[in-house]
Amino acid sequence: MSRILVTGGCGFIGCNWVDRLLARGARVVAFDNLSRRGSEKNADWLRGKYGARFELIRADIRDARAIADAARDADAIYHFAAQVTVTTSVTNPREDFEINALGTFNVLEAARMSGRSPFFLFASTNKVYGGMDDVAVVEQATHYAYRDLPGGVSEAQPLDFHSPYGCSKGAADQYVRDYFRIYGLPTVVFRQSAIYGYRQFGVEDQGWLAWFIIAAVLVKPITICGDGKQVRDMLFIDDLLDAYDAATARIDRIAGQVYNIGGGPRNTISVWTEFAPLLEKLLGKKIPFARGDWRPGDQRVCVYDTSKAKRELGWEPKVSVQDGVEKLYRWVVENQGLFA
Repeated sequence: MSRILVTGGCGFIGCNWVDRLLARGARVVAFDNLSRRGSEKNADWLRGKYGARFELIRADIRDARAIADAARDADAIYHFAAQVTVTTSVTNPREDFEINALGTFNVLEAARMSGRSPFFLFASTNKVYGGMDDVAVVEQATHYAYRDLPGGVSEAQPLDFHSPYGCSKGAADQYVRDYFRIYGLPTVVFRQSAIYGYRQFGVEDQGWLAWFIIAAVLVKPITICGDGKQVRDMLFIDDLLDAYDAATARIDRIAGQVYNIGGGPRNTISVWTEFAPLLEKLLGKKIPFARGDWRPGDQRVCVYDTSKAKRELGWEPKVSVQDGVEKLYRWVVENQGLFA
């Protein structure tokens, strides 16, 4: 049986992917230092669901020896472990670099030195495109929109790292890509847009949609950075996992490629002016909020052109943003105890 290693396997995306793999009977090892909020709860959930079949190595990707040992017998590596917030990267850029850039290098080296040439999928970010100041944006009543890109931003958009987080993830993104070109390691980079879904313990600095739902349900204060018209294309977790499956099945054809993976133009929503009415309808009341400053490198619009993924992976999103928001809202309401 093939052995699969998932770094960050107890995080939001990681635990959902580990769950899907274990449900199929795969042999999976989660590698996680459990530092992220909710990761221990996700580990408990997987352990309760699968018992001894859930294997966890509690370690850090900054530990080159630990990740090398974990990767020694891996046939596939899904690298999700990361420092994930722009604000944290600004206040502690060294740690951000060590986790995202050096940590990814450690995982790549572990894969290369294993001698097994494992499939390597890396979760990158839309932040590698920076503020996209060269892309014309127009302001409309409830949201911003691209003036000349109705289909969204493609992979041809120039990289323009902005913020330490953008730099560290961007460096990792390019290292992963180059390990195919230089060493022949079968790698794929997913530049993921705004992902949301079950078991997402969103916080104010990251996972904004989940955080707003959690805060609204638990009656916690909400602060909107910027004017709330910033637009994101939202991708529900189940659709993201389908993309992982599609890439895995086609690795012989797509090694070395980069894909923009997001909800696309059909699944856009502004972070407050359009999202708030949707959440207020589910909640049944108005939601008070405060306003804060714009964040460094915050894009007015980030909407992906996912046509390359559709063409080469046979993949496209299925869950609408309206349905996805309702699914996550119901999960939060049913699991309020997890957020205490």
